[in-house]
Amino acid sequence: MNGGDLRIGHGVDAHRFTADRPLMLGGVAVPHEQGLEGHSDGDPVAHALADAVLGAAGLGDLGRHFPGDERWRGAAGTAILRHAAELAREAGWVVASAQVVAVAQRPRLAPHIDAMSQALAGALGVEVDRVAVSATSTDGMGFTGRGEGIAASAVVLLAPIS
Repeated sequence: MNGGDLRIGHGVDAHRFTADRPLMLGGVAVPHEQGLEGHSDGDPVAHALADAVLGAAGLGDLGRHFPGDERWRGAAGTAILRHAAELAREAGWVVASAQVVAVAQRPRLAPHIDAMSQALAGALGVEVDRVAVSATSTDGMGFTGRGEGIAASAVVLLAPIS
């Protein structure tokens, strides 16, 4: 990678809780009594990061590349992220660094952070030290604080493929 031309992308995603579905966050099944709604697996961590990758590469957003068609019904968030990273590579970009923050009042995510970093790095095709995952709560404020769902915000730095 050469540092002459870098691109930054930002992605945000949120899903509400629903019954009878596993909770997937950052490509990891997190034990919880509810999962998240969504056409795919409802993984806001992977989706926010995929949106950031697409935006940084100048390729639009998730809605453009992953419309609500049957091809993506139930798809893993990491499959969506992997496809976004492939599109970025085809456009001449590679992930230099990424950070994603999960916003959830519950469940407690700290025990799953390392596994999420590994799963996301694998989907992006980069070393795990290039992907930082963290979690925060909103101290009871807003929809995440009321336990209605989970949100995520991600930033990514892309560099040209050398």
